[in-house]
Amino acid sequence: MTERGWARFFARIVLGLTFFMAGWFKCFSMGPLVHAREHFAGPYADTWIPHALLIGLGAAIPVVELLAGLALLIGLRTRDSLVVLGGILIVVTYGHLLKDPFFSLQAHIYPRLILLVIVLVLPAVEDRLALDRWLGRGGAKPRV
Repeated sequence: MTERGWARFFARIVLGLTFFMAGWFKCFSMGPLVHAREHFAGPYADTWIPHALLIGLGAAIPVVELLAGLALLIGLRTRDSLVVLGGILIVVTYGHLLKDPFFSLQAHIYPRLILLVIVLVLPAVEDRLALDRWLGRGGAKPRV
């Protein structure tokens, strides 16, 4: 595998682990509805965002993080997973900045965004360890 392939692989795995483990904790230790109440509905009750949207997003995000993180780990539907997770990063960034316009994005948002962009821009065909490539979705099929 080329250096770009290894770079894409490592970035994909680290990003996948980051989202998968966050989703796992939120789904199975905390619970999606508790996550929705404690991190969305409660803190943002005094904002313009409707309560139903807060509950819906707060409950859906852990499940999406879990599934998209798993997809990144195995390299399945990688581009779709990156787009969905990029959307989650936008939602979370907006939420933090809505409550605190000076919220620091450096510790939580930027590392994930940088890894996401790395995986997105490096050629999928170079990542020989992704399931997408073996299924013919990541560029040229691997030689066996």
